[in-house]
Amino acid sequence: MAPRSKTSATPSSPTAGRGNGKRAVVIGAGVGGAAIAARLAHQGFQVSVYEKNTFSGGRCSLIEKDGFRFDQGPSMYLMPKIFEETFADLGEKLSDHLELKRCDPNYRVHFHDGDKMHLSSDLAEMRNELERLEPGSYDKFLAFLKESHAHYGFSIQSVLRRNFEKFTDMITWDNVSSLHKLHMQSSFYGRAAHYFQSDKLRKAFTFQSMYMGMSPFDAPGTYTLLPYTEFAEGIWYPKGGFHRVVDRLEYLAKQRGAEFHYGKPVAKINTTTGPVANAGSVPHATGVTLEDGTVINADLVVVNADLVWTYNNLLPPSSYARRLTNKQQTSSSFTFYWGLKRKVPELDAHNLFLAEKYRDSFDSIFLKHTLPDECSFYIHAPSRMDPSAAPPGKEAIMVLVPTGCLPHDPTAMSAADWANMQARAKKDVLRVLQARTGVDFAPLIETEIINTPHTWQAKFNLHQGSILGLAHSVPQVLWFRPSTRHAEFKNVFFVGASAHPGTGVPVVLYGARLVAQQIARAVQGGKAGLYASQAGSNLVMILLLLAVIVAVAAVVCAQGGCATLSALLGA
Repeated sequence: MAPRSKTSATPSSPTAGRGNGKRAVVIGAGVGGAAIAARLAHQGFQVSVYEKNTFSGGRCSLIEKDGFRFDQGPSMYLMPKIFEETFADLGEKLSDHLELKRCDPNYRVHFHDGDKMHLSSDLAEMRNELERLEPGSYDKFLAFLKESHAHYGFSIQSVLRRNFEKFTDMITWDNVSSLHKLHMQSSFYGRAAHYFQSDKLRKAFTFQSMYMGMSPFDAPGTYTLLPYTEFAEGIWYPKGGFHRVVDRLEYLAKQRGAEFHYGKPVAKINTTTGPVANAGSVPHATGVTLEDGTVINADLVVVNADLVWTYNNLLPPSSYARRLTNKQQTSSSFTFYWGLKRKVPELDAHNLFLAEKYRDSFDSIFLKHTLPDECSFYIHAPSRMDPSAAPPGKEAIMVLVPTGCLPHDPTAMSAADWANMQARAKKDVLRVLQARTGVDFAPLIETEIINTPHTWQAKFNLHQGSILGLAHSVPQVLWFRPSTRHAEFKNVFFVGASAHPGTGVPVVLYGARLVAQQIARAVQGGKAGLYASQAGSNLVMILLLLAVIVAVAAVVCAQGGCATLSALLGA
């Protein structure tokens, strides 16, 4: 659908109009890069985006071949209100730019014994499915949703909508008093097991942890918010593919004066410790140097490239950059994009095929960093929702098989080892598909494209081929997650999966909002504000951490949880 014609933006966000013509360089044209470019241009910055690839979107890009169209990465449009807020902040209506279709059912789950389950936002349908698998489970499901709704509400208000520039930003009474309600000491799987006895239901309500690239046995119980948003807000599909979101954000950024340069990789973020007007001699970035040697001067730099890769390749060497390489990563994948010769009605738009040895499959990915002996995998069939994704009478499907990320030592596995692993992944998928759907997919494949951990790394500079960046374990969230602002070069900012607030398209969109607000506040403070250090005293940090521990202990004990607390502390 054609967007409204607008020649100028109507400032609607509280930060509109504060750029004052300052020059901003954005590295990377993924969804985070397009979103921050649109926001900064809306604020009055002169924005230039430099992208290494010849196409936009990063992992949200499209793959097109032989008349088939595939979403390269994200395919589930979740948390729709965040998308609406993004466009509203730019003075736009989302409905003027995206045509959304609701997926109904949300998806179909295929179990190892051939049994199937439809997960739906229709509670009447869910009652039938749940009671069939575990009598009495519908009421437990409602209780599970009530708990996960609390997790969701807290996460939106106290995590996604807030930045944590200082340690003290975490210390609020609401945060401390809510900790015991968030089940961070429990696992995602543990919370599902608390409500459901059926092994199948436990699987069906925990695989969503893979949206964040984590095992449900390791992910904190707070992340049960993921199935909540599926049931409460639904899963949607943007006509034309997920890349349509990036495309419309780029359109709005250009409409506001931003420029996008493709096939222009950045070689270096230029930094200095020289003087800055009204701020003295402080470390700061002066712009970027492209691989062709072109120097682009700027007042600030926003990075949408992979954060770990950026610290170790574009910025001066540092101990922090080295430490980042040892942080816990999310999974990688073998992803197959297949153009099929005919329609396959046995598939819905979204399909999950879950391994019988569920925990073993996750342990292989996250503990052994390899492909499981028995794979769980996800299939997206966009042509089930949007016939334009495939030629008439044919089907486009994307098959995502999670696997471990690349080892630190690139010689740990040979090229032949990786080729064998890829072949095994495909063979396992085809075997499972035939066994569980009755369809032999192998002779139906007329077009094939494959992404491997190595191609993910090469295409998008993803550290260790990790498709969702740094993991969301407790030590890697909130203030403990890499900041949206560089600690030394204060006019360098970060938007993307590995920076706060984290991974996933809607979460990254909120990250762009936080950074735009952060930049607006800094610019409002003049040169000194843009380059000023906000470092705090280490002693103060330690004292505050002790205060948090005491406060948490008080809250938990007040709730009758002293025994649990003692167990956690090893007392």
